[in-house]
Amino acid sequence: MKEMLNFRYEEYPFELFSVSHVAAMIVSFGCMIGLYVLRNRFSCRGKGVLKWLLVVLLVFSEALFQIWYFINDHWDVAINLPFQLCSISLYLCAVMLITKNYRIFEISFFASMVGAFIAIVTPELFFGFPHFRYFQFFLAHLAIVLSCLYMVWIEGFTLTFRSMVRAFIALNLIAVIVFMVNRLVGANYMFLSHKPYNASPIDYLGEYPFYLLALEGVALILFSLLYLPFYLIKNRKSGRNVNK
Repeated sequence: MKEMLNFRYEEYPFELFSVSHVAAMIVSFGCMIGLYVLRNRFSCRGKGVLKWLLVVLLVFSEALFQIWYFINDHWDVAINLPFQLCSISLYLCAVMLITKNYRIFEISFFASMVGAFIAIVTPELFFGFPHFRYFQFFLAHLAIVLSCLYMVWIEGFTLTFRSMVRAFIALNLIAVIVFMVNRLVGANYMFLSHKPYNASPIDYLGEYPFYLLALEGVALILFSLLYLPFYLIKNRKSGRNVNK
C-alpha cells in the first residue's frame, strides 16, 4: 500500500492511451452517459445525495492530493497552489453545487468542461495504475465534469450566448492573475509559462508565447461547441411555440 503513495515515477509510469488510460476514459464516459440516462429518475432526496457526493469527491480529492504531496515532502508553491485550470474548476464546482449560483455555473461549465475533458483524454500525469495519483487524478476530473452536467441535466440550468461571453472574459481575467502568480513563484500554472512536459494538444499550437494566442482561438471554438447544444435546443423550442 505504501508503494502506491510514493513519489517514484519509474515504478508506476503513465503511458498515454495505454490500457489503464483507456479504461479510465471508458469509465469516465460511462458515468457521463449513465447520468444522462438516469437524469429524470432522481427523487428530491436522490438529487441531494448525488449533489453532496460530488461535493465530497471534489473536496476530498483535492485535500488528499495536497496531503500526499506534504507527507512525501514535495509540497511546493510552484506546484500545489490552486491555480491550475482544473484546480480552479474544482473549487468553482464545489461552490456552484452548494450555492447553485448561476454566474458561477456559467464560468464553471465552460472553463471546467473544457479543462477537465481535455485532462481526461490527454492528461499531464506521471503516475499510472494502480498508484494513488492515477485514481485521484481521474476521479477529481470526472467529478468536475459530472458536477457541470448535474447542474444542466438534474437542476435544469441552461446557458445563453452571453453566458459564453462572460465565461470567456472571466477565464482571461483569471489567466492574467495566474500569469502574475507564475512570475512571482516561478510556476507554470495553466501552462502560461511553458508547454506541459507530457505530450498534449498544445504541442501543435506553436512555441511560447505564440501558443497562448492560439489557445485563445481554441478556447473560443470549444466554448462555442459547448454552447451549440443549448442554442439548438432553444431554437427547437422556439420553433415549436411558433407552430402552435
